Amino acid sequence: MPDFTGVAAALADDAQARLIAYARHETPTGDAQELNALADVLEERYRELGARTERVARETGDHLVARWGEGDGPHVLLLGHHDTVWPRGTLETMPVAAADGVLRGPGVYDMKGGLVVAETAFAVLRECGVAPARPVRLVVVADEEVGSPTARPLVEEHVAGAVAVLGLESPHPGGALKSARLGSTRVRIEVRGRSAHAALDPESGVSAVDELVDQLFAVREIMAAEPTVLCNVGTVDGGGRTNVVPDQACADIGLRFTDTATQDRVLAALGRLTPVRAGAEVTVRTLTSRPAWSETDDDLLARVAAAGAAVGQEVTGRPAAGGADTNTPGAAGIPTLDGFGPLGGGAHAPDERIELATLPERAALLASVLAAL
Repeated sequence: MPDFTGVAAALADDAQARLIAYARHETPTGDAQELNALADVLEERYRELGARTERVARETGDHLVARWGEGDGPHVLLLGHHDTVWPRGTLETMPVAAADGVLRGPGVYDMKGGLVVAETAFAVLRECGVAPARPVRLVVVADEEVGSPTARPLVEEHVAGAVAVLGLESPHPGGALKSARLGSTRVRIEVRGRSAHAALDPESGVSAVDELVDQLFAVREIMAAEPTVLCNVGTVDGGGRTNVVPDQACADIGLRFTDTATQDRVLAALGRLTPVRAGAEVTVRTLTSRPAWSETDDDLLARVAAAGAAVGQEVTGRPAAGGADTNTPGAAGIPTLDGFGPLGGGAHAPDERIELATLPERAALLASVLAAL
């Protein structure tokens, strides 16, 4: 048995340095210039590790595909992303810093740490003289944090023919893999009203902001009848001046579903929202949607657990609340597991962090899995 664990440990300092560099390169979703600059770095690294690469250009940032192994036969698909929720300038108040075995900083946990785990796993395999058991494809997308609106067709393309899909997102606390995920949908409510002087002629106006508030109360009533649905009004925008009756307003809502039937029912109810006041117009649009992945593939989990045991790690899995690109293959019945990134916490929060010791540990696990699948 190759010493995947020992080799990964020897590469730990390099893995840490690469993650620090990646995290210091800010890549907010939609910032094509910054995303493409980091994609350049990742692409060069994958080529160093023996991959053939392909860039898929999009206006909001390029996606990246790397392939190891010959042929177009059954393959293992790895899924990751290089965009983060953090805007440019976050490093000024949230610097990347390592202390006491913990690395903190924007994107280290969600999910640049997972990207480093993957590249380190390929480095481990190379150092051990072991090839993956099957061809491997790695798809790194640029807009995962907003639901992968441009990446989903690419993910679906590479899911076709995959014998297994492994996600590089973070695991559960304690390291358990994610064996199912809630469906995730983003909806926008747009309201059009009519502007007027708020003091001299308010009766001629139709307040889009007031209408939106009433619509959000209607959303609350819909959700009260759906106790399994998670609903978050993430953004509200409208108006411009206090002396003008606002003629536009909108809200973006994040929804999480346990099953497709519930998702269809709730989206249909939202689509039936109608104006409360005369002269207002209400439009409901689905921005992005990921299907619920509700079934765990016990066979894949058992095979991954066996590969984990081979490197001295106990592997378990359980469902997760968050959505990701692994929803797509999981919902389609492709054997799927997520959570191969390092342990840590604080996703989308100021205390985002990883446990540095788990970078080489997860790399050894992934190397063992790729060598066995």
